[in-house]
Amino acid sequence: MLRAHDHVSDLIFSPGRFPTVEIHGQLSRVEALSSQPLTADDTRRIAADLIGGNKQTITILREQGSCDLSYGLPGLARFRVNVFIQRGSCAVVMRVIPTAIPNLAALGLPTHLEEAARLREGIVLATGPRNSGKSSTLAALLDRVNQERVCHIITIEDPIEFLHNHKRATIHQRELHSDTHSIPLALQAAQRQAPNVIFVSDVRDHQTMEMILEAAETGHLVFSALNTPDAAKTIERILSLFAAAEQATIRKRLAKTLRLVVSQRLMPRQGGGGRIVAAEILRINAQVKQCLEENDFSSPRLVDLMRGGAHEGMQHFDGEIEKLVRQGAISLETAILHSTDPEGLRQRLAQAGG
Repeated sequence: MLRAHDHVSDLIFSPGRFPTVEIHGQLSRVEALSSQPLTADDTRRIAADLIGGNKQTITILREQGSCDLSYGLPGLARFRVNVFIQRGSCAVVMRVIPTAIPNLAALGLPTHLEEAARLREGIVLATGPRNSGKSSTLAALLDRVNQERVCHIITIEDPIEFLHNHKRATIHQRELHSDTHSIPLALQAAQRQAPNVIFVSDVRDHQTMEMILEAAETGHLVFSALNTPDAAKTIERILSLFAAAEQATIRKRLAKTLRLVVSQRLMPRQGGGGRIVAAEILRINAQVKQCLEENDFSSPRLVDLMRGGAHEGMQHFDGEIEKLVRQGAISLETAILHSTDPEGLRQRLAQAGG
């Protein structure tokens, strides 16, 4: 399945279907591997082989209907695996994780984002929908910390994706379920493990976000991810994790600790040839802090600040998407589909003869 194409991103095993791969966002079945579609017994055996003898993961699958794990083929590839129950049978999706940690330039992101690796404390967030490259971006930033700083890094992941070797930094990677029972427990333990930098694979609940805020307030640099579409929705999502009575305090704490939000969208290139990233970058300067403190962070307001903060490395989605259309990198249809304000983008392109 990996050899079906140079850019396979996911392997999918589903009862009643041939083994399927995702290539540049498109699904393609691999009939050469099987003379007939997979059966429920086939996918159950595949799931059992991937899980192995991990009793805790088996229990999670039985109780919750899905489980996450990592899997590796030595010398070939690593995968982030999700096994789930559907219509009483197992299905499996395996995300391909590159064996080499990418850098920001290779990901198509501005290299000035490397400045985030030089921060001494605060919160750096990568956001975006599924398969938008958040994990790769955070891995690139962690690798930059690892290369440049003599420090202690602890990661808390579900599951471990990129494998980081010790470079200038000492790095310990902990996996949910096999190394720790929960992310909050691992964050609590990290306070006694003397890290300078903490990476949490994603923010899922109030307790995790509270402990990330505490870690940043006590002098740690924290990297994490959220499945939110843009900077404004990221802040809304964080606040929604807390009771209404707490939100004014949380906004003030975010204003003091949040340093950078990088939101990503992957779009198909014009004429094929893979996908290209558009990134929205919000740096927390004095104006953004004031907006947070005053509860004035609507999307139009933050977009205005990002436009005005271009000299600080800020950028907003529709501005970047507009550039890609003018460069011929993406089609107008793709731009409209992925933009935050489709009508506004269409008008700007029309006014400029785009």
